[in-house]
Amino acid sequence: MNDIEIWIVIILLTVATIINRSAFWVVGHHINLPKRVQEALRYAPSCALAAIVAPDLFISDNQLVTSLHNPKLIASVAAAMFYLWKKDMLLTIVFGMGIFTLARLYF
Repeated sequence: MNDIEIWIVIILLTVATIINRSAFWVVGHHINLPKRVQEALRYAPSCALAAIVAPDLFISDNQLVTSLHNPKLIASVAAAMFYLWKKDMLLTIVFGMGIFTLARLYF
């Protein structure tokens, strides 16, 4: 790609993003979503987070890894149990990263 094509792509992506994000401001108050759809949209952020995190936990070198030699899996399970116990997100992040570092050094 030459410089002009790169700038065209950047400008088109910017315009597409602006249109996409401003659509709710422009016509958002005119559209009423059904109650069922509104309830389903409450789960969208957690589903998106799971879709981003799960492949990183279970896939390594294009292969499914579910063994106990996977430091990411060990740290995520330990961090989830720690969060259920303490209910403190900052401590959970620190604890999970500590377990991940120890597991990575061990394996």
